Amino acid sequence: MMDQTRKTQADHDIKMFNRKSLEISGVKEVDSFDSEEFLLQTEMGYMIIRGSNLHMKNLDLQEGKVSIKGKIQELSYLDEHNGEKAKGIFSKLFK
Repeated sequence: MMDQTRKTQADHDIKMFNRKSLEISGVKEVDSFDSEEFLLQTEMGYMIIRGSNLHMKNLDLQEGKVSIKGKIQELSYLDEHNGEKAKGIFSKLFK
């Protein structure tokens, strides 16, 4: 019998509706956000959402869910293959 109290990696799903809203699960933390950019720490790594008039509609970190509204222009992940890009984002955050 499997031990159901053992924690496994949470699912990470993204649903986009007409480039006007996002629902994201598997979110560990919201590192920064403004009307043009969100930086999220997810189960699959850091994610950047860029656009205009962005705002957080819903945040539930216990469930790992975030909803974002606005005009979505870009969605990307930062990982070891994008090291230079990641450095630029983090240096921007800590200026």
